[in-house]
Amino acid sequence: MATGALAATPAAADAAAPRHAAAAAYPGPGHVTGDVRMHDPSFVKRPDGGYLVAHTGNDLALKTSADRTAFSNAGVAFPGGAPWTSPYTGGARNLWAPHLSHHNGRYHLYYSASTFGSNRSAIFLATSTSGDSGTWRDEGLVVESFTSDDFNAIDPHLQVDGQGRWWLAFGSFWSGIKMVRIDPATGKRYDGALHAIAGRGGGAIEAPTLFHRGGWYYLFVSFDLCCRGADSTYRVMVGRSRSITGPYHDRAGTAMTSGGGTEVLAGHGGVHGPGHQDVFADTDSDILAYHYYADDGTALLGVNWLGWDSSGWPYVH
Repeated sequence: MATGALAATPAAADAAAPRHAAAAAYPGPGHVTGDVRMHDPSFVKRPDGGYLVAHTGNDLALKTSADRTAFSNAGVAFPGGAPWTSPYTGGARNLWAPHLSHHNGRYHLYYSASTFGSNRSAIFLATSTSGDSGTWRDEGLVVESFTSDDFNAIDPHLQVDGQGRWWLAFGSFWSGIKMVRIDPATGKRYDGALHAIAGRGGGAIEAPTLFHRGGWYYLFVSFDLCCRGADSTYRVMVGRSRSITGPYHDRAGTAMTSGGGTEVLAGHGGVHGPGHQDVFADTDSDILAYHYYADDGTALLGVNWLGWDSSGWPYVH
């Protein structure tokens, strides 16, 4: 199983974890093999075992793994293309930043359609009973943004709260991270409410990931810049709230709507710009998955164990 470079048990690593790890102290990504070139990975554990991964790529790229270590190409979600996204992509087939989940016997795939630097964007939903290439059914538009809006409808993440309500977080740059409630029956918006949950006053923030643990909702985001190869400055930040709609605060008490965020992982050594993270519970540990850039600019999958200190804040090991 892929774990961090520190080969301690989770319990031992918890006890030894510093309250604030310096960048130089971050462990390297765990050992992974096979087809591990990817941006914006999203994992789901398959009911029959193993993992399905979706990531940015033409027609939405898919990978599979039996053990979270060896990964294989599993084709694309839409082999015939996704022409319904063309008004947002300008006809390009590259679709971004998907989020995978599994509910009631069906895989749900939220994904982004846009062009670089534009907030004329949309999030769509597709579903499948198997998750296999070519089996995904277009369920249509979920949320869109216009150039007149102060938000950007990309980077979706679906989270079910403790009351069984569905929520979709999303956002990139502009005024930051937003959230809408989702109707479980349709996968579409439940109402017109738009919640603001994080922002940096127009600065670089995107890729929200929600994770529920110990009565807290944790909001992981990526600060700074992606997609510049080894010059990328992405880093993973976090805050938490007792309510899924916020307010979220970092360890120092700063609101995430005011630029707050506690660093979880940043570039170190030959790991450049780690970010667009996914967080999920597995049998051996909670897991942080992300992409990073090698020295030659190749985008690669990173997978680490995610530990929690005595105050309930996450750290990578």
